[in-house]
Amino acid sequence: MSCSTAIVLAGGLGTRLRSVVSDLPKCMAPVNSRPFIDNVIRYLLQYKINHFVFSVGYKADAILNHIQTNYPELNITFAIEEEPLGTGGAIRYAMREVKEDQTFVLNGDTIFETNLDELNNFHHSVEADCTLALKPMRKFDRYGVVATDTAGKVIGFQEKKYYESGLINGGIYLIEKENFIRKSFPKVFSFEKDYLEKYLSADKIYGYTSDAFFIDIGIPEDYQRAQQIFHD
Repeated sequence: MSCSTAIVLAGGLGTRLRSVVSDLPKCMAPVNSRPFIDNVIRYLLQYKINHFVFSVGYKADAILNHIQTNYPELNITFAIEEEPLGTGGAIRYAMREVKEDQTFVLNGDTIFETNLDELNNFHHSVEADCTLALKPMRKFDRYGVVATDTAGKVIGFQEKKYYESGLINGGIYLIEKENFIRKSFPKVFSFEKDYLEKYLSADKIYGYTSDAFFIDIGIPEDYQRAQQIFHD
């Protein structure tokens, strides 16, 4: 069974990008004159995603206007936060718009070109409640590390510090909707801390490892690198 819905988390403030991009949501930062989120949409369309749920908050009108103007043919829903809900709260709020049993979730300011069809197949083969796309990295200190067993089950999360090598959370998830929304969470919560870490033992949380291209434009250096990579 393939999943054709994606929640795109597009509410980021882009605080660390203020020196190069002022007064825009992070996903709307221009890359060669086009908002970065266009690259996220293009990536998802490769995998026959036919329902896009955009979770928006900060400067939501900028995102709504761009997407409604440039993608009139897409099946799009906006989940508009009246107040910041945290990553977990944003996902749960957006899930009210999801009609399928599962949904992909990804960040509007990151591209991780993992194969979503293969991730989907792995998710179903292990009957996971949530599958994370993991990226092998070397010599880094910007991310924490995800530990898995030989079957790919996530067994631990390690904090940010310098690592010679390790698997990082690439920010793409495939989540079983009912299992997630029936849990008791506060209104505002972190998906990483309050779901992934808290339910590590109770739920079947797996990691699908992919060494595909990865870029997160959350800091100015990588934002500038994106200008060299993405073209029309």
